[in-house]
Amino acid sequence: MSLNNIFQFFVPKDKKFFPLFEQASANLILLAETLHEAVNAPKGERENYFKKIDELEANIEEITHKTNIELSKNFITPFDREDIHALIKSMDNVADFMQGATSRMRLYQVEKITKSIRKLTEINLEACQLIGVGIKELKDMNHKAIKEACKRINKLESKADVVFDKAVADIFENESDAKNIIKYKEVLSALESASDKCKSVSNVMEQISVKHS
Repeated sequence: MSLNNIFQFFVPKDKKFFPLFEQASANLILLAETLHEAVNAPKGERENYFKKIDELEANIEEITHKTNIELSKNFITPFDREDIHALIKSMDNVADFMQGATSRMRLYQVEKITKSIRKLTEINLEACQLIGVGIKELKDMNHKAIKEACKRINKLESKADVVFDKAVADIFENESDAKNIIKYKEVLSALESASDKCKSVSNVMEQISVKHS
């Protein structure tokens, strides 16, 4: 047992880090919801969703900064310092790639939203919701519930890989305009990378759970 774990028996329940984790996951879920709504909205309405996504991504970045500040100020933490940093950073990475997908849609003026783009945003939304579940269960170290949430996130990441591979194959088979190939592949890649980063979050949560089991 680490010195940090020993000290945890003698200190009050954490009131600094878990509120920040919960804020980050709540913003992440809202970002994923907004992105999914954006790709299902008419072209003329998407910019309002994109602006909201930019704001939510900035919120998560600020929460990440606050978490790192708290790490520098507090000697006792709810679990290992490197795991706290990895957890908040991995959530930040998910937000970065989802926001990156919207930036590409805006920059490349993607007009037609394909079924595969909608499917990937749906998968990422479900994965982010499960991240929220995992964060709440980490608070009480409910190992069984954490493991189940992580298992489902990992399955979603595998599903996203299949959707991405098929979508890219379809683009090369059916699209003759090189510019459109680049546009759609860039957007799809960002969304698929977001699902990879969701899996990274699940890996960190599972690692923390194992350490404290």
